[in-house]
Amino acid sequence: MSVPLTLLGLLEREPSHGYDLKRDYDAFFNRGKPLPYGQVYTTLGRLARDGKVIAGEAEPGVGPERKRYVITEAGATEFETWLTEPVAPEPNLQTVLFTKVVLALMLGRDAQQYLDTQRAAHLERMHELTKLRRTGPIIDALLADHGLFHLEADLRWIELTTARMDTLAAAVRT
Repeated sequence: MSVPLTLLGLLEREPSHGYDLKRDYDAFFNRGKPLPYGQVYTTLGRLARDGKVIAGEAEPGVGPERKRYVITEAGATEFETWLTEPVAPEPNLQTVLFTKVVLALMLGRDAQQYLDTQRAAHLERMHELTKLRRTGPIIDALLADHGLFHLEADLRWIELTTARMDTLAAAVRT
């Protein structure tokens, strides 16, 4: 997730204070893992330095003074470019799952035990996401579906790797 580009998109919608940007970011894009306030303001500072946003004058209000941020033409152009470009298809051909299996086999360790433990962790997470999909709002349901599809693919890979463990072990020990 690109925090700077996401904040630019939120600012294209309307000028906002850092607090409002954080609230919207957390509500729509960072479910279960809030964006730290420090990261919001550091990112806004870099965007302002790079001419992508302009920070308005400090506004008095309840609590500390707040600045309203506005996207610039350069920021809007960068956001539009990012929004219209496709995301690189995932996954890359290098994953932690694969690396752990190969290293375990290279070192004569129990790769199957690792895969069994990983399968159990995936199934537990799938249970959590399935519950969220059934009980949560549409945003949570769609994010849960995305996660579930990725976990299902990992589980299929774990099963395939288990079936090919002897062949893989021979290949990595040579």
